[in-house]
Amino acid sequence: MADQSMDARRIAREQESRIAAAAAVGLNAAKPLFQYQTSMLRLVADNFELLARNYERGVEAFTSAVEEQHDQARQAAE
Repeated sequence: MADQSMDARRIAREQESRIAAAAAVGLNAAKPLFQYQTSMLRLVADNFELLARNYERGVEAFTSAVEEQHDQARQAAE
């Protein structure tokens, strides 16, 4: 009886070590994919920041042009 419980524990330990080894292999295989996804996400974030900066510059230029035309129209009316 004691031998059977020791065998069950040994089998459970072997299964646990196999599962841990398989998980480690899977995570090591997925690591480059995660790194690639992270780099792509950083690239997209950088592009969004650049787009936002360019948009702000465009809005500022448009606003200043409109204000300048408004001032010129006001001066011409006076």
